[in-house]
Amino acid sequence: MNKAIAAQIIEAVGGQENISSVSHCATRLRVMVKDKEKIDQEKVENTEKVKGAFYNSGQYQIILGTGTVNKIYEEVVKLGTPESTKSQQKQENTEQGNMFQRAIRSFGDVFVPIIPALVATGLFMGLRGLVLQEQILAWFGMTPDNISANFLLFTEVLTDTAFVFLPALVAWSAFRVFGGSPIIGLVLGLMLVSPALPNAWEVAANETEPIMFFNFLPVTGYQGSVLPAFITGLVGAKLEKQIRKKVPESLDLIVTPFITLLIMISLALFILGPSLHALENVILTGTLAVLDWPFGIAGLLIGFFNQIIVITGVHHVFNLLEIQMLESTGSNPYNAIVTASVAAQGGAALAVAVKTSSKKLKALAYPSSFSALLGITEPAIFGVNLRYGTPFIMGLIGGGAGGFLASLLNLQGTGMAITVLPGALLYLNEQIFSYILVNIVAIAVAFVLTWLFGFSDKKNLVKNESNAL
Repeated sequence: MNKAIAAQIIEAVGGQENISSVSHCATRLRVMVKDKEKIDQEKVENTEKVKGAFYNSGQYQIILGTGTVNKIYEEVVKLGTPESTKSQQKQENTEQGNMFQRAIRSFGDVFVPIIPALVATGLFMGLRGLVLQEQILAWFGMTPDNISANFLLFTEVLTDTAFVFLPALVAWSAFRVFGGSPIIGLVLGLMLVSPALPNAWEVAANETEPIMFFNFLPVTGYQGSVLPAFITGLVGAKLEKQIRKKVPESLDLIVTPFITLLIMISLALFILGPSLHALENVILTGTLAVLDWPFGIAGLLIGFFNQIIVITGVHHVFNLLEIQMLESTGSNPYNAIVTASVAAQGGAALAVAVKTSSKKLKALAYPSSFSALLGITEPAIFGVNLRYGTPFIMGLIGGGAGGFLASLLNLQGTGMAITVLPGALLYLNEQIFSYILVNIVAIAVAFVLTWLFGFSDKKNLVKNESNAL
Protein backbone atom coordinates (compact mmCIF):
# COMPACT_ATOMS: atom_id res chain seq x y z
CA MET A 1 0.00 0.00 0.00
CA ASN A 2 2.74 2.48 0.91
CA LYS A 3 4.44 1.85 -2.43
CA ALA A 4 1.20 2.70 -4.26
CA ILE A 5 0.76 5.86 -2.19
CA ALA A 6 4.35 6.90 -2.96
CA ALA A 7 3.73 6.41 -6.67
CA GLN A 8 0.55 8.49 -6.51
CA ILE A 9 2.39 11.31 -4.73
CA ILE A 10 5.18 11.32 -7.31
CA GLU A 11 2.65 11.47 -10.14
CA ALA A 12 0.62 14.21 -8.41
CA VAL A 13 3.62 16.52 -7.97
CA GLY A 14 4.45 16.33 -11.67
CA GLY A 15 6.37 13.08 -11.99
CA GLN A 16 9.99 12.21 -11.40
CA GLU A 17 11.13 14.78 -13.93
CA ASN A 18 9.65 17.58 -11.79
CA ILE A 19 11.41 16.49 -8.57
CA SER A 20 14.89 17.76 -7.72
CA SER A 21 15.16 15.92 -4.43
CA VAL A 22 13.15 14.67 -1.47
CA SER A 23 13.69 14.52 2.28
CA HIS A 24 11.49 14.39 5.35
CA CYS A 25 11.13 15.72 8.89
CA ALA A 26 9.07 14.34 11.78
CA THR A 27 5.70 14.76 10.07
CA ARG A 28 6.23 16.02 6.51
CA LEU A 29 7.60 14.74 3.22
CA ARG A 30 9.60 17.67 1.81
CA VAL A 31 9.82 17.72 -1.99
CA MET A 32 11.99 20.14 -3.94
CA VAL A 33 10.12 20.69 -7.20
CA LYS A 34 11.38 22.33 -10.38
CA ASP A 35 8.02 23.81 -11.40
CA LYS A 36 5.34 24.23 -8.75
CA GLU A 37 2.72 24.88 -11.45
CA LYS A 38 2.86 21.19 -12.36
CA ILE A 39 1.66 20.13 -8.90
CA ASP A 40 -1.90 18.77 -8.79
CA GLN A 41 -2.94 20.00 -5.35
CA GLU A 42 -6.30 18.24 -5.32
CA LYS A 43 -4.77 14.95 -6.34
CA VAL A 44 -2.14 15.19 -3.62
CA GLU A 45 -4.68 16.00 -0.90
CA ASN A 46 -6.97 13.18 -2.01
CA THR A 47 -4.18 10.60 -1.78
CA GLU A 48 -4.65 8.12 1.04
CA LYS A 49 -2.78 8.92 4.30
CA VAL A 50 -2.09 12.50 3.14
CA LYS A 51 -3.32 14.94 5.77
CA GLY A 52 -2.60 18.11 3.84
CA ALA A 53 -0.01 19.77 1.62
CA PHE A 54 1.33 23.25 0.91
CA TYR A 55 4.19 25.02 -0.86
CA ASN A 56 6.52 27.12 1.26
CA SER A 57 9.97 28.62 0.68
CA GLY A 58 10.91 26.42 -2.24
CA GLN A 59 9.61 23.18 -0.75
CA TYR A 60 6.38 21.32 -1.37
CA GLN A 61 5.55 19.88 2.03
CA ILE A 62 3.18 16.91 2.26
CA ILE A 63 1.88 16.17 5.75
CA LEU A 64 1.75 12.45 6.50
CA GLY A 65 2.24 12.30 10.26
CA THR A 66 4.83 10.71 12.52
CA GLY A 67 5.86 7.18 11.57
CA THR A 68 3.93 7.24 8.29
CA VAL A 69 6.22 9.80 6.71
CA ASN A 70 9.27 7.56 7.24
CA LYS A 71 7.63 4.64 5.43
CA ILE A 72 6.33 6.70 2.52
CA TYR A 73 9.71 8.42 2.17
CA GLU A 74 11.46 5.04 1.88
CA GLU A 75 9.09 3.99 -0.90
CA VAL A 76 9.49 7.31 -2.75
CA VAL A 77 13.28 6.86 -2.71
CA LYS A 78 13.00 3.22 -3.82
CA LEU A 79 11.03 4.40 -6.85
CA GLY A 80 14.07 6.35 -7.99
CA THR A 81 13.48 9.80 -6.55
CA PRO A 82 16.79 11.51 -5.63
CA GLU A 83 17.08 11.95 -1.88
CA SER A 84 18.85 14.72 -0.02
CA THR A 85 19.51 15.69 3.56
CA LYS A 86 17.68 18.63 5.11
CA SER A 87 20.94 20.59 5.05
CA GLN A 88 21.29 19.99 1.30
CA GLN A 89 17.71 21.07 0.72
CA LYS A 90 18.32 24.13 2.84
CA GLN A 91 21.25 24.99 0.52
CA GLU A 92 19.05 24.47 -2.53
CA ASN A 93 16.35 26.85 -1.31
CA THR A 94 18.62 29.44 0.29
CA GLU A 95 17.76 31.97 -2.40
CA GLN A 96 14.03 31.17 -2.34
CA GLY A 97 11.69 33.65 -0.71
CA ASN A 98 12.23 37.30 0.17
CA MET A 99 14.82 38.63 2.57
CA PHE A 100 12.44 38.50 5.54
CA GLN A 101 11.52 34.86 4.85
CA ARG A 102 15.18 33.87 4.53
CA ALA A 103 16.02 35.68 7.77
CA ILE A 104 13.24 33.93 9.68
CA ARG A 105 14.27 30.57 8.22
CA SER A 106 17.87 31.13 9.32
CA PHE A 107 16.68 32.23 12.75
CA GLY A 108 14.72 29.02 13.11
CA ASP A 109 17.66 26.93 11.87
CA VAL A 110 19.78 28.35 14.70
CA PHE A 111 17.34 27.94 17.56
CA VAL A 112 15.43 24.76 16.70
CA PRO A 113 18.41 22.40 17.38
CA ILE A 114 18.90 23.74 20.93
CA ILE A 115 15.22 23.59 21.87
CA PRO A 116 15.35 19.90 23.01
CA ALA A 117 17.91 20.86 25.68
CA LEU A 118 15.65 23.68 26.87
CA VAL A 119 12.61 21.37 26.82
CA ALA A 120 14.44 18.93 29.08
CA THR A 121 15.46 21.80 31.36
CA GLY A 122 11.84 22.96 31.58
CA LEU A 123 10.69 19.47 32.49
CA PHE A 124 13.35 19.28 35.21
CA MET A 125 12.10 22.62 36.56
CA GLY A 126 8.54 21.35 36.62
CA LEU A 127 9.47 18.12 38.38
CA ARG A 128 11.60 20.03 40.87
CA GLY A 129 8.68 22.32 41.61
CA LEU A 130 6.45 19.28 42.13
CA VAL A 131 8.69 17.37 44.54
CA LEU A 132 9.48 20.49 46.58
CA GLN A 133 5.83 21.43 47.16
CA GLU A 134 4.91 21.32 50.84
CA GLN A 135 1.73 19.36 50.09
CA ILE A 136 3.67 16.69 48.21
CA LEU A 137 6.36 16.45 50.88
CA ALA A 138 3.66 16.15 53.56
CA TRP A 139 2.49 12.89 51.96
CA PHE A 140 5.85 11.43 52.97
CA GLY A 141 5.91 13.09 56.38
CA MET A 142 8.52 15.64 55.28
CA THR A 143 8.92 19.42 55.16
CA PRO A 144 11.19 21.61 52.96
CA ASP A 145 13.69 21.66 55.84
CA ASN A 146 14.14 17.90 55.44
CA ILE A 147 15.47 18.24 51.88
CA SER A 148 19.21 17.67 51.84
CA ALA A 149 21.54 20.32 50.45
CA ASN A 150 23.13 17.73 48.15
CA PHE A 151 19.76 16.90 46.60
CA LEU A 152 19.05 20.59 45.98
CA LEU A 153 22.49 20.95 44.42
CA PHE A 154 21.74 18.00 42.13
CA THR A 155 18.46 19.59 41.00
CA GLU A 156 20.23 22.88 40.33
CA VAL A 157 22.66 21.09 38.04
CA LEU A 158 19.68 19.77 36.08
CA THR A 159 17.78 23.05 35.93
CA ASP A 160 20.53 25.68 35.63
CA THR A 161 23.22 24.26 33.33
CA ALA A 162 21.54 24.88 29.96
CA PHE A 163 20.85 28.52 30.82
CA VAL A 164 24.28 29.17 32.34
CA PHE A 165 25.91 28.00 29.11
CA LEU A 166 23.16 29.21 26.76
CA PRO A 167 25.50 31.58 24.86
CA ALA A 168 27.74 28.61 24.05
CA LEU A 169 24.79 26.66 22.64
CA VAL A 170 23.58 29.63 20.58
CA ALA A 171 27.03 30.54 19.24
CA TRP A 172 27.73 26.89 18.34
CA SER A 173 24.45 26.63 16.42
CA ALA A 174 24.94 30.00 14.70
CA PHE A 175 28.41 29.00 13.47
CA ARG A 176 26.94 25.72 12.20
CA VAL A 177 24.13 27.45 10.29
CA PHE A 178 26.16 30.30 8.81
CA GLY A 179 29.04 28.17 7.57
CA GLY A 180 31.67 28.49 10.28
CA SER A 181 33.37 25.79 12.34
CA PRO A 182 30.93 24.79 15.12
CA ILE A 183 33.77 24.04 17.57
CA ILE A 184 35.08 27.61 17.20
CA GLY A 185 31.56 28.86 17.83
CA LEU A 186 31.32 26.70 20.93
CA VAL A 187 34.61 28.02 22.34
CA LEU A 188 33.60 31.60 21.54
CA GLY A 189 30.29 31.09 23.35
CA LEU A 190 32.09 29.61 26.35
CA MET A 191 34.35 32.68 26.44
CA LEU A 192 31.22 34.82 26.86
CA VAL A 193 30.47 33.00 30.14
CA SER A 194 34.07 32.49 31.27
CA PRO A 195 34.52 32.26 35.07
CA ALA A 196 37.20 34.96 34.65
CA LEU A 197 34.43 37.47 33.91
CA PRO A 198 32.04 38.81 36.56
CA ASN A 199 28.85 36.74 36.57
CA ALA A 200 26.05 38.66 34.84
CA TRP A 201 23.43 37.57 37.38
CA GLU A 202 25.62 38.62 40.32
CA VAL A 203 26.23 42.01 38.69
CA ALA A 204 22.49 42.47 38.15
CA ALA A 205 21.91 41.67 41.84
CA ASN A 206 24.63 44.16 42.89
CA GLU A 207 26.61 41.32 44.45
CA THR A 208 29.70 42.10 42.40
CA GLU A 209 31.03 44.83 40.13
CA PRO A 210 31.73 44.69 36.39
CA ILE A 211 35.30 45.02 35.14
CA MET A 212 35.98 48.53 33.85
CA PHE A 213 38.04 48.69 30.64
CA PHE A 214 39.56 52.00 29.54
CA ASN A 215 38.04 53.52 32.69
CA PHE A 216 34.57 53.78 31.16
CA LEU A 217 33.51 50.48 29.55
CA PRO A 218 31.91 47.95 31.94
CA VAL A 219 32.40 44.29 30.96
CA THR A 220 30.62 41.29 32.44
CA GLY A 221 29.84 37.73 31.45
CA TYR A 222 26.77 37.04 29.35
CA GLN A 223 25.17 34.19 31.27
CA GLY A 224 21.74 33.51 29.82
CA SER A 225 22.00 36.09 27.02
CA VAL A 226 20.70 35.14 23.60
CA LEU A 227 20.94 38.04 21.16
CA PRO A 228 24.65 38.85 21.79
CA ALA A 229 25.57 35.19 21.28
CA PHE A 230 23.41 34.93 18.13
CA ILE A 231 24.90 37.99 16.41
CA THR A 232 28.42 37.13 17.61
CA GLY A 233 27.99 33.66 16.08
CA LEU A 234 26.66 35.06 12.81
CA VAL A 235 29.45 37.63 12.42
CA GLY A 236 32.07 35.16 13.63
CA ALA A 237 31.09 32.53 11.08
CA LYS A 238 31.25 35.04 8.23
CA LEU A 239 34.61 36.33 9.49
CA GLU A 240 36.07 32.85 9.76
CA LYS A 241 35.13 32.06 6.16
CA GLN A 242 36.77 35.27 4.93
CA ILE A 243 39.95 34.62 6.93
CA ARG A 244 40.14 31.04 5.68
CA LYS A 245 40.06 32.27 2.08
CA LYS A 246 43.13 34.46 2.65
CA VAL A 247 45.25 32.22 4.89
CA PRO A 248 47.59 29.67 3.21
CA GLU A 249 46.41 26.09 3.71
CA SER A 250 49.59 25.19 5.58
CA LEU A 251 48.80 27.81 8.25
CA ASP A 252 45.02 27.50 8.28
CA LEU A 253 44.83 25.14 11.29
CA ILE A 254 46.69 27.62 13.51
CA VAL A 255 46.00 31.07 12.11
CA THR A 256 42.29 30.94 11.27
CA PRO A 257 40.90 29.97 14.71
CA PHE A 258 43.44 32.25 16.45
CA ILE A 259 42.45 35.37 14.51
CA THR A 260 38.74 34.53 14.53
CA LEU A 261 38.58 34.06 18.30
CA LEU A 262 40.77 37.09 19.05
CA ILE A 263 38.74 39.46 16.88
CA MET A 264 35.34 38.10 17.83
CA ILE A 265 35.78 37.98 21.61
CA SER A 266 37.05 41.57 21.47
CA LEU A 267 34.02 42.63 19.41
CA ALA A 268 31.66 40.63 21.62
CA LEU A 269 32.89 41.99 24.95
CA PHE A 270 33.45 45.63 23.98
CA ILE A 271 30.93 46.41 21.20
CA LEU A 272 28.39 43.75 20.28
CA GLY A 273 27.75 42.48 23.80
CA PRO A 274 26.92 45.75 25.60
CA SER A 275 24.77 47.17 22.78
CA LEU A 276 22.90 43.95 21.99
CA HIS A 277 22.35 43.13 25.64
CA ALA A 278 20.73 46.54 26.06
CA LEU A 279 18.51 45.83 23.04
CA GLU A 280 17.72 42.42 24.47
CA ASN A 281 16.52 44.02 27.70
CA VAL A 282 14.29 46.41 25.73
CA ILE A 283 12.75 43.49 23.82
CA LEU A 284 12.19 41.55 27.03
CA THR A 285 10.65 44.53 28.82
CA GLY A 286 8.34 45.18 25.87
CA THR A 287 7.29 41.53 25.67
CA LEU A 288 6.51 41.33 29.37
CA ALA A 289 4.60 44.62 29.14
CA VAL A 290 2.39 43.21 26.36
CA LEU A 291 1.79 39.99 28.29
CA ASP A 292 0.80 42.10 31.31
CA TRP A 293 -1.94 43.95 29.44
CA PRO A 294 -5.03 44.00 31.68
CA PHE A 295 -8.24 41.99 31.31
CA GLY A 296 -6.55 39.13 29.46
CA ILE A 297 -6.21 41.12 26.23
CA ALA A 298 -2.76 39.75 25.37
CA GLY A 299 -3.90 36.16 25.84
CA LEU A 300 -6.97 36.77 23.71
CA LEU A 301 -4.98 38.24 20.82
CA ILE A 302 -2.02 35.82 20.95
CA GLY A 303 -4.29 32.81 21.42
CA PHE A 304 -6.37 33.82 18.40
CA PHE A 305 -3.55 34.71 15.99
CA ASN A 306 -0.92 32.14 16.98
CA GLN A 307 -1.90 29.40 14.54
CA ILE A 308 -2.13 31.91 11.70
CA ILE A 309 1.48 32.84 12.51
CA VAL A 310 2.39 29.13 12.52
CA ILE A 311 1.01 28.78 8.98
CA THR A 312 3.23 31.61 7.76
CA GLY A 313 6.28 29.85 9.24
CA VAL A 314 7.58 32.87 11.15
CA HIS A 315 6.67 31.51 14.59
CA HIS A 316 10.30 30.53 15.24
CA VAL A 317 11.08 34.16 15.97
CA PHE A 318 9.20 33.75 19.26
CA ASN A 319 11.78 31.20 20.41
CA LEU A 320 14.04 34.12 21.27
CA LEU A 321 11.36 35.74 23.42
CA GLU A 322 10.54 32.53 25.28
CA ILE A 323 14.21 31.80 25.96
CA GLN A 324 14.69 35.36 27.21
CA MET A 325 11.73 35.09 29.58
CA LEU A 326 12.87 31.76 30.96
CA GLU A 327 16.40 32.99 31.46
CA SER A 328 15.40 36.29 33.09
CA THR A 329 12.31 35.36 35.09
CA GLY A 330 12.39 31.57 35.29
CA SER A 331 8.89 31.33 33.81
CA ASN A 332 7.14 31.48 30.45
CA PRO A 333 3.59 32.92 30.30
CA TYR A 334 3.61 32.66 26.50
CA ASN A 335 3.54 28.84 26.58
CA ALA A 336 0.10 28.53 28.21
CA ILE A 337 -1.43 30.89 25.67
CA VAL A 338 0.09 28.98 22.76
CA THR A 339 -1.11 25.73 24.33
CA ALA A 340 -4.68 27.04 24.17
CA SER A 341 -4.34 27.82 20.46
CA VAL A 342 -2.96 24.33 19.75
CA ALA A 343 -5.62 22.55 21.82
CA ALA A 344 -8.41 24.52 20.14
CA GLN A 345 -7.41 23.36 16.66
CA GLY A 346 -7.57 19.81 17.99
CA GLY A 347 -11.05 20.54 19.38
CA ALA A 348 -12.24 21.82 16.01
CA ALA A 349 -10.88 18.77 14.18
CA LEU A 350 -12.50 16.51 16.77
CA ALA A 351 -15.89 18.13 16.13
CA VAL A 352 -15.50 17.43 12.42
CA ALA A 353 -14.58 13.81 13.16
CA VAL A 354 -17.60 13.28 15.39
CA LYS A 355 -20.09 15.07 13.15
CA THR A 356 -19.15 13.83 9.68
CA SER A 357 -20.60 10.66 8.19
CA SER A 358 -17.64 10.25 5.84
CA LYS A 359 -15.49 7.31 6.90
CA LYS A 360 -12.47 8.73 5.09
CA LEU A 361 -12.81 12.09 6.83
CA LYS A 362 -13.30 10.40 10.20
CA ALA A 363 -10.15 8.35 9.64
CA LEU A 364 -8.29 11.60 8.95
CA ALA A 365 -9.83 13.88 11.58
CA TYR A 366 -9.66 11.62 14.64
CA PRO A 367 -5.87 11.01 14.54
CA SER A 368 -5.34 14.66 13.53
CA SER A 369 -7.16 15.87 16.62
CA PHE A 370 -5.15 13.49 18.81
CA SER A 371 -1.95 14.73 17.19
CA ALA A 372 -2.93 18.28 18.21
CA LEU A 373 -3.36 17.11 21.80
CA LEU A 374 0.29 16.01 21.62
CA GLY A 375 1.23 19.49 20.43
CA ILE A 376 1.47 18.91 16.65
CA THR A 377 -1.21 20.88 14.79
CA GLU A 378 -0.17 20.47 11.14
CA PRO A 379 -2.35 17.40 10.48
CA ALA A 380 -5.40 19.09 12.06
CA ILE A 381 -4.83 22.44 10.38
CA PHE A 382 -3.82 21.40 6.86
CA GLY A 383 -5.64 18.08 6.74
CA VAL A 384 -8.99 19.12 8.18
CA ASN A 385 -9.60 22.63 9.48
CA LEU A 386 -8.11 24.75 6.70
CA ARG A 387 -9.44 22.39 4.06
CA TYR A 388 -13.01 23.17 5.15
CA GLY A 389 -12.25 26.73 6.23
CA THR A 390 -14.73 27.46 8.98
CA PRO A 391 -13.41 24.84 11.47
CA PHE A 392 -10.07 26.66 11.38
CA ILE A 393 -11.76 29.95 12.26
CA MET A 394 -13.65 28.29 15.11
CA GLY A 395 -10.33 26.88 16.31
CA LEU A 396 -8.91 30.41 16.31
CA ILE A 397 -11.82 31.59 18.44
CA GLY A 398 -11.29 28.69 20.85
CA GLY A 399 -7.60 29.57 21.04
CA GLY A 400 -8.49 33.16 21.85
CA ALA A 401 -10.89 32.04 24.61
CA GLY A 402 -8.31 29.70 26.15
CA GLY A 403 -5.53 32.29 25.84
CA PHE A 404 -7.78 34.88 27.49
CA LEU A 405 -8.32 32.57 30.46
CA ALA A 406 -4.61 31.70 30.65
CA SER A 407 -3.78 35.40 30.94
CA LEU A 408 -6.44 35.99 33.60
CA LEU A 409 -5.11 33.05 35.62
CA ASN A 410 -1.52 34.26 35.11
CA LEU A 411 -0.27 30.82 34.12
CA GLN A 412 3.55 30.61 34.01
CA GLY A 413 5.22 27.59 32.40
CA THR A 414 8.62 26.39 33.58
CA GLY A 415 9.81 25.63 30.04
CA MET A 416 8.97 25.90 26.36
CA ALA A 417 8.23 24.05 23.11
CA ILE A 418 5.83 21.42 24.50
CA THR A 419 2.10 22.01 24.78
CA VAL A 420 -1.26 20.44 25.70
CA LEU A 421 -0.78 16.91 27.15
CA PRO A 422 3.07 16.87 27.28
CA GLY A 423 3.00 20.52 28.33
CA ALA A 424 1.27 19.61 31.60
CA LEU A 425 4.73 18.70 32.92
CA LEU A 426 5.59 22.43 32.85
CA TYR A 427 2.78 23.28 35.28
CA LEU A 428 3.26 20.80 38.09
CA ASN A 429 4.17 23.60 40.50
CA GLU A 430 0.61 24.15 41.82
CA GLN A 431 -0.72 25.33 38.45
CA ILE A 432 -1.82 22.02 36.99
CA PHE A 433 -5.57 22.39 37.59
CA SER A 434 -5.62 25.88 36.07
CA TYR A 435 -3.67 24.53 33.10
CA ILE A 436 -6.16 21.70 32.59
CA LEU A 437 -9.05 24.19 32.80
CA VAL A 438 -7.49 26.40 30.10
CA ASN A 439 -7.14 23.42 27.75
CA ILE A 440 -10.69 22.24 28.41
CA VAL A 441 -12.09 25.72 27.70
CA ALA A 442 -10.10 26.05 24.46
CA ILE A 443 -11.14 22.60 23.22
CA ALA A 444 -14.77 23.00 24.31
CA VAL A 445 -15.26 26.41 22.69
CA ALA A 446 -13.71 25.26 19.40
CA PHE A 447 -15.65 21.96 19.46
CA VAL A 448 -19.05 23.53 20.19
CA LEU A 449 -18.65 26.35 17.66
CA THR A 450 -17.49 23.93 14.96
CA TRP A 451 -20.35 21.56 15.75
CA LEU A 452 -22.98 24.30 15.64
CA PHE A 453 -21.69 26.58 12.89
CA GLY A 454 -18.43 25.29 11.44
CA PHE A 455 -19.13 22.07 9.63
CA SER A 456 -21.84 20.01 8.00
CA ASP A 457 -21.57 17.13 5.56
CA LYS A 458 -24.15 18.71 3.27
CA LYS A 459 -22.33 22.01 3.01
CA ASN A 460 -18.67 21.16 3.36
CA LEU A 461 -18.31 17.75 1.73
CA VAL A 462 -20.40 18.67 -1.29
CA LYS A 463 -18.46 21.91 -1.73
CA ASN A 464 -15.15 20.09 -1.37
CA GLU A 465 -16.15 17.47 -3.92
CA SER A 466 -17.35 20.10 -6.42
CA ASN A 467 -14.03 21.94 -6.12
CA ALA A 468 -12.21 18.74 -6.95
CA LEU A 469 -14.09 18.39 -10.28
